[in-house]
Amino acid sequence: MDISPTILIDSREQDPLPIQAYPTAVRGLTSGDYSVAGLESLFSVERKSIPDLVQSLTRDRDRFLRELERLRGYRFARLLVIGCPGQIEQGHYRSRTAPKAILHSLYSVEAKYVPVVWARTPADGAELVERWSFWYARSIAQAAESLSPPKGA
Repeated sequence: MDISPTILIDSREQDPLPIQAYPTAVRGLTSGDYSVAGLESLFSVERKSIPDLVQSLTRDRDRFLRELERLRGYRFARLLVIGCPGQIEQGHYRSRTAPKAILHSLYSVEAKYVPVVWARTPADGAELVERWSFWYARSIAQAAESLSPPKGA
């Protein structure tokens, strides 16, 4: 089975991940920053840098929680954070919010909404989006194939 998903990048994404393994297209997405063509209502990845994450968990919390609530409706949804937990633990961001409060907010996000996945660099994040896109699209294609009548029947 040859799967080559087209990865969709939200038109509001200001600094897209460097997706290289599959074709991409820019499109306005209902939720998240990345999806797969044809699977927009099933697959969504919300990407955050450390500064954006901290702002989303503090000043823009209500808007961010509404976004996370929408993501809960997807069969595959992730919050992809570009950076590492140590950056938060050491307070490497512009906010007076305590690192412990930010980390505990992330634990709450995982418990209530979606898994949180860390990628050290944008290239690492792109690789994760590529892998997730491929494997999710493959699983959908396999499920659809199993519904088809056997060849020669």
